[in-house]
Amino acid sequence: MAKLTDGEIEDAREVFDLFDFWDGRDGDVDAFKLGDLLRGLGLNPTLKTIKANGGKEKMGEGSYKFEEFLPIYQMCIDEKEAQGTFADYMEAFKTFDREGQGFISGAELRNVLTCLGEKLQDVQCDDIIRYTDLQEDLEGNVKYEEFIKKVMAGPYPDK
Repeated sequence: MAKLTDGEIEDAREVFDLFDFWDGRDGDVDAFKLGDLLRGLGLNPTLKTIKANGGKEKMGEGSYKFEEFLPIYQMCIDEKEAQGTFADYMEAFKTFDREGQGFISGAELRNVLTCLGEKLQDVQCDDIIRYTDLQEDLEGNVKYEEFIKKVMAGPYPDK
């Protein structure tokens, strides 16, 4: 586990202060906003990670001071570094590519997203497909390499 750099701490302070401003400048950020706070720092925590670190489902159930938030930020950075690489995901999708042509059926992709790993709801799956501008060919197949690149680029690759 690498220690947070001065730049990371400065970035965390800036984003934390923005959320604190919205909360009323009391030095705390509501625990309900933990996921948004981490996303504002370029991370993509799972719901499990947010809940495990005290994230709440309703406003007013808890809050964090900046010093309490830093270890959570550090843990999420470490978790991000431990996530799979592009090559890992390509290898995983190849198991569904029966002909080795770089395609997976749209239905199978949907099944993978809703049934494996952190299971997504249908509406979340629809959002991912829409945001990645995934296009099925005439046979109902999609290029999984393009899909992986777009997902790994995040929600706003051009910004």
